[in-house]
Amino acid sequence: MSLRVAIQMDPIETIDINGDSTFVMGLEAQKRGHTLFHYHPKDLTMLDGRVVAYARPMTLKREHGNHFELGEASWIDLQDDVDVILMRQDPPFDMAYITATHLLEHIHPQTLVVNNPAEVRNAPEKLFVTKFPDLMPPTLITSNKEQIERFRDKHKDIIVKPLFGNGGAGVFHIKPGDENLNSLIEMFSELYREPIMVQAYLPDVRKGDKRIILIDGVAAGAVNRIPAEGEARSNMHVGGQAAKSDLTAREREICERIGPELKARGMIFVGIDVIGDYLTEINVTSPTGLQEINRFDGSCLESQIWDAIETHTAS
Repeated sequence: MSLRVAIQMDPIETIDINGDSTFVMGLEAQKRGHTLFHYHPKDLTMLDGRVVAYARPMTLKREHGNHFELGEASWIDLQDDVDVILMRQDPPFDMAYITATHLLEHIHPQTLVVNNPAEVRNAPEKLFVTKFPDLMPPTLITSNKEQIERFRDKHKDIIVKPLFGNGGAGVFHIKPGDENLNSLIEMFSELYREPIMVQAYLPDVRKGDKRIILIDGVAAGAVNRIPAEGEARSNMHVGGQAAKSDLTAREREICERIGPELKARGMIFVGIDVIGDYLTEINVTSPTGLQEINRFDGSCLESQIWDAIETHTAS
């Protein structure tokens, strides 16, 4: 079964071919005989009720500095000319992102969008996780300074972060006695209209922040991300180091709890973050981690993802 696959993503020129998950998903699609198209989110258009994109045929190869070829751009109808769309642009989860989900909702599931755009819109990473409060660390979402101060008085050591940020941007560790909290609240209020997320600091983060990949609601692999010395964030691009990891009994319990909900919502490719015994985020927009897990486990998670996609397109 040959599929026509459009990848909605950021510029292909800028990706790291040794770490990018979209890249290996594209390579696997090619290996299976699928045809690839590439377009930027800004090239997604609705014209007289039809959703179209200014897209280019794309070929990928694992060669540094020569990892892609793009053909001539043309307008393609995403309902008639495409079988699968991978919605893989990076957050932030802003109004542009939300608008893209609304447009793609018009064509899903006739054209399969991974992940289901309506459910992506309804499941921002830091809010979707609140549906499982017993799995989370103590958490506060508010714009109220008094509530934040009370939370800090109770938990002492806290993490403060924007509700719709990504990649560790804007994440602050406020220790007991730190006098910067009020200034930080003021800064967040000026930068963001949304509430702030505040969580109890988890000392286990020093042992790592584990990324677990779920495919169609089933745990498929994991990698631990260990923060650099003096850093509370474990994200790779801020110095976190990847380490091989198996799933603990608690992590399997977490996956079994949330897996059926993910599957029911059409979330084929999801990455969750776990620190110690606590679920901290459910990433449904553009999850990463495939290449790191593959290297440690000798696996090919992108093949499993395509098995799931092909099953959905055939049903």
